[in-house]
Formats: sequence, structure tokens, C-alpha cells
Amino acid sequence: MATYDLTPRIGPNLDRHLVFPLLEFLQERQLYPDEQILKAKIELLNKTNMVDYAMDIHKSLYRTDDVPQDMVERRVEVVARLKALEDAAAPLVTFLQNPNAVQELRSDKQYNLQMLNDRYQIGPDQIEALYQYAKFQFECGNYSGAADYLYQYRALCTNSERSLSALWGKLAAEILMQNWDIALEELNRLKEIIDSKSFSSPLNQVQSRIWLMHWSLFIFFNHDNGRTEIIDLFNQDKYLNAIQTSAPHLLRYLATAFIVNKRRRPQFKEFIKVIQQDQCSYKDPITEFLACVYVNYEFDGAQKKMKECEEVILNDPFLGKRVEEGNFNTVPLKDEFLENARLFIFETYCRIHQRIDMGVLFEKLNLNYEEGERWIVNLIRNSKLDAKIDSKTGTVIMEPNRPNVYEQLIDHTKALQGRTYKLVGQLLEHAQAQPAH
Repeated sequence: MATYDLTPRIGPNLDRHLVFPLLEFLQERQLYPDEQILKAKIELLNKTNMVDYAMDIHKSLYRTDDVPQDMVERRVEVVARLKALEDAAAPLVTFLQNPNAVQELRSDKQYNLQMLNDRYQIGPDQIEALYQYAKFQFECGNYSGAADYLYQYRALCTNSERSLSALWGKLAAEILMQNWDIALEELNRLKEIIDSKSFSSPLNQVQSRIWLMHWSLFIFFNHDNGRTEIIDLFNQDKYLNAIQTSAPHLLRYLATAFIVNKRRRPQFKEFIKVIQQDQCSYKDPITEFLACVYVNYEFDGAQKKMKECEEVILNDPFLGKRVEEGNFNTVPLKDEFLENARLFIFETYCRIHQRIDMGVLFEKLNLNYEEGERWIVNLIRNSKLDAKIDSKTGTVIMEPNRPNVYEQLIDHTKALQGRTYKLVGQLLEHAQAQPAH
């Protein structure tokens, strides 16, 4: 199933350190030859300061205890550079490690800079050294130290571009340490800056949004509230436009979130139109499944795609997250996806037919007769389905589904509110862009 592997498309939009978890996953799933993955790891590591890790992989790849001389020399260089940066940043690091001294800092950056200079002889050179030291720590794989120093650097930095760069580094470090709550806070902080900052060109802003969405995949498929958050971010007009024009492969993740998050029905209808429009630029079994059910009403095709979706999920580094339960490894998202996918097929099928042959239906849902009957009974019992079973004829009889006027009114009002908000935003942007008279 390497056919549907998105790593070649996702990798260029990530910091190289963030690519390592993807390669680890692919190696574990054996989607590619082991030698190919190890070579990819060494190629990545050559551009970092993680020399010891690169040496270990070199030994594994070539089955030897010897390492090339250039790696040995590179290690000496890295250690010497780390020591030099540590010395340069030492005065500021010592200050930051003193709780009493840190209490003297205020929210006013200019005051802090003046105070540090007057009382502790710490100036711009030491603050710059802290940034370089934090960056070097990150490149060495010390993500915890890097995150701390980048946070402290941002509190003192007055250069907006350098502060933004430090925030990207902090986000990467929190992701790599799997601190999902903090990573989500940093992600939202970064989004706010990207959306409000004036870029040298609109293309740079679009590119920043694309990077943000790629990095966010680590958070959204690990954070408890991630599947709702991904819809909130990816489905915003500016971000959805960026996906459609420059990163249509991200539709896989938005589609998956919609399938496992059934509460988003008004937005879901609009998303189906996006899937329909973008079938030429991107498709995989997950987007094709939605097209089969909601665009083409092709239920046999949807059944085949469900089986392919299962493989795609198992082999996707973000969707295929494994959880240990006793002696077994499970993929929770796979089970939720298949359950909701069956429900989508069933609901759509039921809108077209009033009396349904259970044998035919269960075949379309990839269930044997006994499993299917139990599944439908549970649906009716949990009030998700207005229907009854006729055991004699082996059919499900659907009750007429009259639209609830109150719910329709709420849906339309929600949509109207969104359109009004969007219109006001456009008017404000237009007004701000006008030169003052």
C-alpha cells in the first residue's frame, strides 16, 4: 500500500526532525525496504547535529562497527561548537536560572532589555547567543532544552521575524516531545500571527498556512479534541483554499475527521462539494469513498473503497496510531472510521429505499448476516434510526422521514451567521486597505 503513502508529499512541508517519526512508522509497517528507510534517515541526519544517531544508523545499514572519518570529525566540530555557544549564552542562562533575578522581568520588553544591560551587563549579543544556542540544542536532538530556551528568548526578542522563527522551533520541539496540550497552544499562537501578519507577498502567507496545516497533523491526531480542531482549522476558507490550490493531499485528513466526527453535518455538506470539485487534482480511497456515497450513490463502489480505506488508515503515520490493549495492538481510529462509514452508507441507502433486503444491505456493509442484524438492532435501540425489522421477510422497513422545520431553521441560521461574519471581515479588510485621506 505504498501507493497511497503521502510521506513524499508531506515531508517537504515539515522540519527535517519531524520527518523522523514518519520514517520510524514506515519502517515498522515495512512499506519500504529497510535499507531504503535507513538511507533516508542518514540523509536527513547529515543536515542535523545528531551525529551519534547518524553513526548508529550507519553501523546498522552497513553491518559494521566502523564509522567514516568525516562523521568522527563532524562530531568533534559539533561538540566544540556546542561548548562555544554554551559559553556565549552563559551569562543570560545563569540569569534565567535564578528565580529571584527572573522576578525582575516585566511584560515591557524594552524595560527588560535596559534592566539586563544596566544591572547584569547582558546585551543584544548574549540574547542572540541564547537563540543560536537554543537552535543548536534543537539540531542536536535536545528538544526539551531547546523549547525552554526558545520560550525565554521570545520573551526578550524585539525582532518579529526572529521571534516567529523561534515560535516555529518551539512548536516543533513540543511536537517531538509529544506535549500535545502545549503544542496546540503554540499552534494557535502561530496561526494568529500568520493570519494577522503582513507578508511580503500573499504567496508567502499561503505557504506559511500550508506548513502550519502539515505540522498540525501530529497534534490533531493525538490530542483528545484534535478531530474537532482539525475541522475548525482546515475548513476555514483561507486554509481550505490553500489546500485546494497547493496541498490537495490534506483532503485525506479533513475527510477522515468528518467521517469520525458526525456532529458537523452543515459543514459536511459543503465539504462533499469540495471532494466533488477536486476529484481530478487528488483522490485516494477515503475521498473516493465519500464520492461513492454522497456524489455518485454507488454503494457497491463504496463497499470496495471501505476495504481499501482500512489499509490506507493502517499504513498512514497519522491515522494509523497504535494503542496497546493488554497483549494486543489496536488502531482506534480504524474501528471508528469503519463503524461511521457503514452508518454513512446505510443512511444514504435508506433515503433512497423504503423497504430494504437485509441480505443485500449487509453485503454492502461488509457484514455477515448475524453481525448485520445485531448492528441494525443496536442502531434502532440507540435511536439513531427510525425503522423496524420484519424478520419474516428479512427486510428493514423505514419510517417516512419528515424534515424537522426547527432543525432546518437552525442550520440555515448558522450558515447565514457564517456568511455575515465573512462579509463583515471582507469589508473591514477592504476599508483597512484604503489609503487615508
